[in-house]
Amino acid sequence: MNRTDRLMGIIAHLQLKKYRTTEQLATHFGISVRTVFRDLRAMQEIGVPIGFEPGQGYFIAGGYFLPPVSLTLEEANALALAEPLVLRFADKEIAGHVGTALAKIKMVLGASQREKLEQIQSKTAHYVPEIYEHLLPVNNYLTIIQNAIVNRTILKLTYENPQGEASSREVEPIGLTFYSLNWHLIAWCHLRRDYRDFRTSRIQNLQTTIKPFLKTDHIELNEYLQQIELKAKQEFL
Repeated sequence: MNRTDRLMGIIAHLQLKKYRTTEQLATHFGISVRTVFRDLRAMQEIGVPIGFEPGQGYFIAGGYFLPPVSLTLEEANALALAEPLVLRFADKEIAGHVGTALAKIKMVLGASQREKLEQIQSKTAHYVPEIYEHLLPVNNYLTIIQNAIVNRTILKLTYENPQGEASSREVEPIGLTFYSLNWHLIAWCHLRRDYRDFRTSRIQNLQTTIKPFLKTDHIELNEYLQQIELKAKQEFL
């Protein structure tokens, strides 16, 4: 990645996240912290409104937007590859959002790039033999779960365990993760008083509420997943 692309990438990254530390930026872009400082200073010199909050990190002041940028061939390839995966493993609402997002991206591309992206799309598809269709998960609640995660509101659900037993739960969702060909809701369960992993295809009914989280000190999703991985390794040994 050349420096111009990296600077644009840092700006886009800061716009996606409220705060980012120099260490986080260095890790994400595979550069040194010293280089990050030089890049941030260069962006400030050309007028990008970068601020710093002690204890939090760097941010870009609200109201600043990058002008439309063109996609590299590799970025177009990545989008074309991701689209069929989303269509296969996400719910219909999310699949629709992906379609409209790609349409908006095409609007800012030049004619040549748009043609290349559409060509790649036409030659990229998902395929599952009919005899394996029954193994694919049915996901109907991903958007509802995402909204509850962002709004920090409690969800009510009816969940069927692997033994076929159904139970009603109130949960505080902290994240979604995908593994073993299924989406999984990670949430604090009021019934069990602990974090639980709910496979979304086993959720029989899901209702939103306006009740805010009761627990104020939830762990981050990645921290939970790291704990699960460590536990699995210990059990294996």
